[in-house]
Amino acid sequence: MEFSIIIPAFNEENNIPRVLEAVHALQDQCEILVVNDGSVDYTSDVVRSYGISVHDLPVNRGKGYAMWEGLQNTSKEVIVFLDADLIGLQPEHVLKMVGPISDDLADMTVGIFTSGRGITDLAQKLTPFLSGQRAIRRSILEHLDKEEWISGYGIEIALTRYVREHNLRLLEIPLDNVSQTIKEEKLGLAKGMKARLKMYWEIAKEINRV
Repeated sequence: MEFSIIIPAFNEENNIPRVLEAVHALQDQCEILVVNDGSVDYTSDVVRSYGISVHDLPVNRGKGYAMWEGLQNTSKEVIVFLDADLIGLQPEHVLKMVGPISDDLADMTVGIFTSGRGITDLAQKLTPFLSGQRAIRRSILEHLDKEEWISGYGIEIALTRYVREHNLRLLEIPLDNVSQTIKEEKLGLAKGMKARLKMYWEIAKEINRV
């Protein structure tokens, strides 16, 4: 089954090369698009240096909106969402997420970090529904409403809730030796904590949305 990879990215020039190296190996099998969410660094230039398509947003609109823009600018039936700051991602990890959908064993798969870094392994073990690594049918995504797409980091909550409320098939896929750069490492302690609190607020807002 053909699939599209969408990678939302905001100021990820230092982290995204690791992800691009992994997905670049899949270019013959899929469509790849990075949505540059109003970055003020060289994220777009780095992506283009890998021969991968970029959709530039003029201002930062948040993760959910960037994912929606990616959906509007890709065409395949299966959509894979990947974070731009992953560590240890390999092409086979992506194929493991796509496989159950291609084989009609799942409607959405969620990638869960294992055997990577303790801090990210634990976070995903406790809250797997917050993982940004997902493969899902386009037809499901088209049923989400606008409020869910503009919920920032709340989009993962919205996706999980929709699948569960409609009794769709959800599988968790272990992503061995994969982790990601945490916000405090990217931004420094103070700015990183501020960004984390903003993320938690967006998540909590979506959880409480009726």
